[in-house]
Amino acid sequence: MKSVRNRRRAAVAFTLTLLGGAIAFSRPATVVPPELAIQLDAKNPWTNLNLANQPNNFQFAIVSDRTGGHRPGIFESAVGKLNLLQPEFVMSVGDLIEGKSKPGPELESQWQEFDDSVHRLEMPFFYVPGNHDIPADSMISDWKQRFGRSYYHFVYHNVLFMMLNSEDPPSYTIAGKKPGRMSDEQLAWAKQVLSENDKVRWTILFIHKPMWQYGPLTNWDSMERLLGDRPRTVFAGHHHRYVVNKMGPHTYYALATTGGASKLLGPAEGSFDHVTWVTMTPQGPRLANLMLDGIWTDDPVGEALGKAETSKAKAEKAK
Repeated sequence: MKSVRNRRRAAVAFTLTLLGGAIAFSRPATVVPPELAIQLDAKNPWTNLNLANQPNNFQFAIVSDRTGGHRPGIFESAVGKLNLLQPEFVMSVGDLIEGKSKPGPELESQWQEFDDSVHRLEMPFFYVPGNHDIPADSMISDWKQRFGRSYYHFVYHNVLFMMLNSEDPPSYTIAGKKPGRMSDEQLAWAKQVLSENDKVRWTILFIHKPMWQYGPLTNWDSMERLLGDRPRTVFAGHHHRYVVNKMGPHTYYALATTGGASKLLGPAEGSFDHVTWVTMTPQGPRLANLMLDGIWTDDPVGEALGKAETSKAKAEKAK
């Protein structure tokens, strides 16, 4: 399947000329892009040739919570479907494994299972820590041993990507709850990154917990001050329910699940398995949420028959 392209709808200019009480419409001459070889006649069977191939446009995907009671096979299926879609890279918003409070064989097995899945991706995958990934102070060193930094950034096509750590420190508690927090050290790092990248066309942030929902004690208000009025979009997960918050001109998304615990009540309840498809345009990111059960291979009949045979075999084995 080819990458989903943002259909840039360039308005066709109509010249209105009043001729004897009638209105005549004329279109400007069609310009053929240099990369397109096509026969151009006085009349042509297409609307326009404004191809959606802006050199600064690009597509990436986001996977959401996999754990907190993960359902086997869902995330693995998402990996295969992402390979069909061919985004340029895949982002995450944390809760990648079920997690343990201390390192050990079970934790090692969980990471091995997850890494085996994401290494099947045919494009880069970017890790973000969630509360299941670093549930306690003792797990910080384990994360750093595996992945180095728990917050980092990169710039691609003049877009700043910031991967944040909402579990900094992981033991932070308010009124018996753990809403997440960003340390002063992380905020100092963010301040420097934002200062060094003040001319980017957009900033996209990824964090596990939607900390803007919890108030100033999480330190998110400090992050907001650092972001100022720069164009931005923020993605989080954690609640396993899709919620969109408008913060002035900015949009903040809490995503649903990609295999994590869910009642799968449907879009009206924000409860579903999905990957988020993002196309970066000059006007900012444009999103499409792709339901996992709506993405099939190039042979959906064969795939469906294969699934039916697998289900039948499992049922017979369970007897």
